[in-house]
Amino acid sequence: MYRILVINPGSTSTKVAIFEDETKICEERITHSVEELMKYERIMDQEPMRRAVVERFLENHGYSMEDIDAIGARGGILEPVPSGTYKVDEYMVDYLLHHSPVEHVSNLAAVIGYKLGKPHNIPCFITDPVSVDEMCDEARFSGLPDIERKSYSHALNIKAVARKVAKEMGKPYEKTKMVVVHLGSGISVTAHLNGKMIDVNNANDEGPFSVERTGELPVGDVVKTAYSGKYTARELKKRFVGKGGLVAYLGTNDLRRALEESKNSEKVRLVVEAMAYQIAKEIGGMCAVLGSKPDAIIITGGMAHSLEFVEMIRQYVRKFGSLRIVPGEFEMEALALGVLRVLKGEEKPKDYKEIVWRRKNAETR
Repeated sequence: MYRILVINPGSTSTKVAIFEDETKICEERITHSVEELMKYERIMDQEPMRRAVVERFLENHGYSMEDIDAIGARGGILEPVPSGTYKVDEYMVDYLLHHSPVEHVSNLAAVIGYKLGKPHNIPCFITDPVSVDEMCDEARFSGLPDIERKSYSHALNIKAVARKVAKEMGKPYEKTKMVVVHLGSGISVTAHLNGKMIDVNNANDEGPFSVERTGELPVGDVVKTAYSGKYTARELKKRFVGKGGLVAYLGTNDLRRALEESKNSEKVRLVVEAMAYQIAKEIGGMCAVLGSKPDAIIITGGMAHSLEFVEMIRQYVRKFGSLRIVPGEFEMEALALGVLRVLKGEEKPKDYKEIVWRRKNAETR
């Protein structure tokens, strides 16, 4: 039996759990107040505070680090990598601390796990990080040679749910054709072909607007706004990712509240329906690149709990393929199972540094 500590930081909370093999023994979602988080200028500055939260979790549940066999951490925004489980090492930690192109809360997890485990020789792993890149060559073109489309998505939950649904259909994931939609604070719409995520909207910069992100914006107006003198680059980025979407239109990032208010407000109803419209339009595009009707269109993530909102999307896409709703997130289980496969010898952990080196070497040839 292997005991695995799982760490998954979110924008306003830190989820921590302990698994014994596949069984979850305990889990907590520790909330961080806005006042607490505002003390830190950068997200990475929160690392000691969040690490202390994990240590208190262990203590409160009667565990110490000596009781842990391995750590599973949410993968952050690394350089592009294939899907899989990776051992966290100093090279990866240094990249997350100093070189990651996007300041994102997911970057904290591997750093926390590595610092907790290293003094006790406990290995830390990540599985299917945000930067999983299996995009086909055609999907990389943006329209400008010096700007390439990037694969940033909710890969961990998306891959876990895709495998789950494939199993339910009696098919290997590697022989399916799917569109998988993650509806969270950001929205990822992905096309899967034979076990590869061949296209995805960058959930920070592209695709539909979400509860707090703008999604894709008109380029000309973005340039005008950027040079208006009203905002610093940091302020503008925060407006796009954090203060956009429902927050910008309605002052809330709570879909449930927006749906409740929509019963008495045509304006609110139209904004919510516009979000569903944009999601459906992105789904249609992913169906198109698959070339034929997908085996399934899967909707997952927190907003998938809202049957009313899912029905808005269904009205647009129901003729495109079989719709499957898998509400919630399965990230904690996916992280634990990724580590367990390595510990049992069912899967060999990938070496992040080696994969990055091989990719860069191939690009320079």
